[in-house]
Formats: sequence, C-alpha cells, structure tokens
Amino acid sequence: MARLTLRLAPWITVLAVALAWELFARSGAVTPFMLPKLSTVLARIWDDAASGDLWHNLGLTLYRALAGFAIAAIVGIALGFAVAYNRAMRWLFDPLISVGFPMPKIAFLPIITLWLGFYDVSKISMVVFDAIFPVVTATIAATLAVERELLWSARNLGASERELLHEIVFPAALPQIMTGLQVALPIALIVCIVAEMKMGGLGLGGAMITASRFADSPGVFAGIVEIAIAGYVLVKLMAALRRRLLAWHPEATAPSTV
Repeated sequence: MARLTLRLAPWITVLAVALAWELFARSGAVTPFMLPKLSTVLARIWDDAASGDLWHNLGLTLYRALAGFAIAAIVGIALGFAVAYNRAMRWLFDPLISVGFPMPKIAFLPIITLWLGFYDVSKISMVVFDAIFPVVTATIAATLAVERELLWSARNLGASERELLHEIVFPAALPQIMTGLQVALPIALIVCIVAEMKMGGLGLGGAMITASRFADSPGVFAGIVEIAIAGYVLVKLMAALRRRLLAWHPEATAPSTV
C-alpha cells in the first residue's frame, strides 16, 4: 500500500490541477475564450485524434525533434570525446562551446530560415544546434573525470587506445553522458515546437499557432495538453533507457526517490 501510494502521489497533484482548471473555468470568473473548460479541451483532443489531425501533427513534431536529437547525440558525443582527447580539437572548439552554451540559440532561427527555408531541414537543424551543447559539455566533463588510475592500469596491461576508449572511458563516462542526453531531449522538443510556431506549417506548434490566429481557444489549449503529454512520455522513455543501459551501475541499485 505504501508503494502504491508513492506511485500515485505525483498524479494526485495533476488531478488536483485538472479539477481546479475545470471548476475555475465553470465558475464564470473567466470567459470560455480566455480559459476553456478542461472537458472541452479533452473533447477537442478526442475529435482531432478521431480525424487523424492529432496523429499527423504529433508524428511530424516527434520526427523533427527526435531526428534532431539523434544527430545532436551522435555528433555531440563524438565531438566531446575529440575535444577531451585531442589538444588541437580542444583549442579549436573549446572557445566556441564556452560562448555558445549559455547563448540563446533560438536567436539564430531567422538566419537558419534564410539559409534553409521553412521546411523540415531548417527545423531539424535548429533542434540540432540547440540540443548538441548539453551533450558535448556532458561528454567532455565525463571523459575528463575518468580516474587516471584506471587508464594507467589499462595501459600497463597492454590495452590499445581504442580498447581504452571502448572498455574503460566510455563505460565510466556513460552515466554523465546519459544525463546530458536527458537534458538535451526536452530541449529538442521545446525548440522544435518553437520553430514550428515561428515557421508555420504542420506539427503541434504549427497547429497551435494556426488555432491562435483563428481565435480557436480550445485548439490552443489542446496543443498545450498534447505537448505536455508528449514531453512526459519522452522523458519517461529516456529514463527507462538510462536504467537499462546503466543496469550495471551502482545508481541502478540505489533506492529511487521518484
């Protein structure tokens, strides 16, 4: 019973917010245009799902966000290892990473639009540009934090540099790399939604901005709920992947607080 209560506790807050939304919208304190009832929004989501619009827009958004995230993950991890182990690469990229990481990359959206247009390539490129920085910085920090005694011992046993990277460095750095990926995934979804809103077209962000232009309040709030659910599912899937990849790590046996 205690375990069940702990599992249901986070949902109690969600249900409380949903109930407060419905009651406040029904109270008459606000107009339906300002805040439609939650039941109306859920009915709109059901209609969009039945017509296929929801799945089309959701599929496009997930395709752009996950494609950009995958590219950012592969390139970011490779670049992070290169910067950590190659002095020339560190000299070349470290200033760019230091300047680019805290900078709001969404400011480059007009430039990306001018160069690549308004279609999928530009949106995916914007996702890659934003999501790659947490991956690179996490990989560099994790690689440089590997205990030198492990590296010295492996070299003394005759391990080549490739074996050293594959058998020692990458497993030791993987927990922190996974943390960087977990940070980058929500960023990828957020940037994709913003890019769709600014560039227009199909997708969850594009559907929301279209609904806003036509004063379709239930459509706007339906988009918010859809994005929240999609983001929650992606974060949970990434957490499950982390547990699977790090089943050997001490954190897998530690008691969970979530």
